[in-house]
Amino acid sequence: MKRSLLLLIGLLAAVLIPVLLGGGETWARLRSFPLNWLLIMFGMILLCWGINTLRLRLLLGDQREKVAPLKSLGVVMAAEFAYCATPGGSGGPLTIMALLARCGVRPARGSAVFAMDQLSDLLFFLCALSGILIYALFQHLSDRLEWLLTVSAVSLFGGLFSCVLIARYHRALIRLSGRLLAGMNITARTRRRWARKLLHFLAAFTDTLKLPWQTLVQVFALTCVHWLLRYSVLYLALRGLGADLQWAWSFLVQMLSLGAGQFSLLPGGAGAAELTSAALLAPMVGKSTAAAAILIWRVVTYYFYLLVGGPVFVLMLGKPLLKKLMNVRQAS
Repeated sequence: MKRSLLLLIGLLAAVLIPVLLGGGETWARLRSFPLNWLLIMFGMILLCWGINTLRLRLLLGDQREKVAPLKSLGVVMAAEFAYCATPGGSGGPLTIMALLARCGVRPARGSAVFAMDQLSDLLFFLCALSGILIYALFQHLSDRLEWLLTVSAVSLFGGLFSCVLIARYHRALIRLSGRLLAGMNITARTRRRWARKLLHFLAAFTDTLKLPWQTLVQVFALTCVHWLLRYSVLYLALRGLGADLQWAWSFLVQMLSLGAGQFSLLPGGAGAAELTSAALLAPMVGKSTAAAAILIWRVVTYYFYLLVGGPVFVLMLGKPLLKKLMNVRQAS
């Protein structure tokens, strides 16, 4: 109940922020937006689901036979819904691991697939941001954009460096965490169980890294296509509204806004993402245009995920639980 209320508050804030920013002109701008452009955007999201399904099946390697193609698509859609409906996207990885486990994929392998997927995303954003930084060298930027670019670059490179350190010194990390947990009065049995889970995860992640290099290249190529499509939605929304903003800056606005949404720990970043994007876009394209573009962008990349992914999530996770309860009642 508490999570549902938090999601409802976030959704209301997500709608009210752009509406208050643009005022009465927002609805006039929305009515003038070409319908065929909107249909193209929804088609891009459907294509993104298909791309992520292929990426998931590639990362599963020899385990992919346990997950049918249609069920793989369901895993992707349910996980996207969980990302959007839970604080900080915390439900996404849990959903992926739970659904893969029901198909016979070990939890350690499921978590390794998720980690590899996230690493591929991180590498894409590093490459994209590096390209934007090179492009920005030949542009006249405001001090605020220069500062945002610098902070984004430092954050991403810091995240990659942290991943390398964890992989290199994981044994020392396990020993250190064991001492910290012992100081918190965690039992030795629980500490050993957590250490075994971490070692199983690292072993599964190493196996995933040992996939054929052609497979890893295909995964990264699909990652690039997915994010290029998804991060072009705001750009197309702005162009459909008549605004002339370069794709690189619309990409940066989305990356910073969604990053702020993650740190806010609100479901799907609702409210925080709108507030950040409004603050960045309004000085560039005007308040009414920014407000209309933000609403279109979030309808396509947030509300659509909730509306379509929700039933899939309930079908794949709710229905089996219901059957289990019914079996218990029949047995009693």
